[in-house]
Amino acid sequence: MSGETEIDILLKNMRPEINEGEYVFCSVNNRDKVNFEEVVAFIREKEGLTIIVEKNKAISLGLDYGFISSWITLNVHSSLDAVGFNSIISNSLSEYNISCNVVAGFYHDHLFVNIKDSNRAISILKNLSKKVCKS
Repeated sequence: MSGETEIDILLKNMRPEINEGEYVFCSVNNRDKVNFEEVVAFIREKEGLTIIVEKNKAISLGLDYGFISSWITLNVHSSLDAVGFNSIISNSLSEYNISCNVVAGFYHDHLFVNIKDSNRAISILKNLSKKVCKS
């Protein structure tokens, strides 16, 4: 398995970055109306296909959504075997009442946080990284 597994190294080097745009989670039963080139991520659930797309794309497709989020990428190549990294991230944000929906990619972890909390989330993550650097 490639990628970093050491928690301190992951935290020190996570370099969180907000991706431009507003993103939403939608459930789709008719896959024919979705251009998967425009989908950020998806997962098949028994109730339907959940997709993450830009809000304007969801509107143009007539899809329902509720949660409007910012997409934050942690720019460290984390291993899918890394134990506790996402837990530390999520717990750090929850201390400030920020919900965090984590999607793990092969190379990076991606966080979807409420759009109104995105700047605070970045600040919290950067401070977390700095704390680890000092220890």
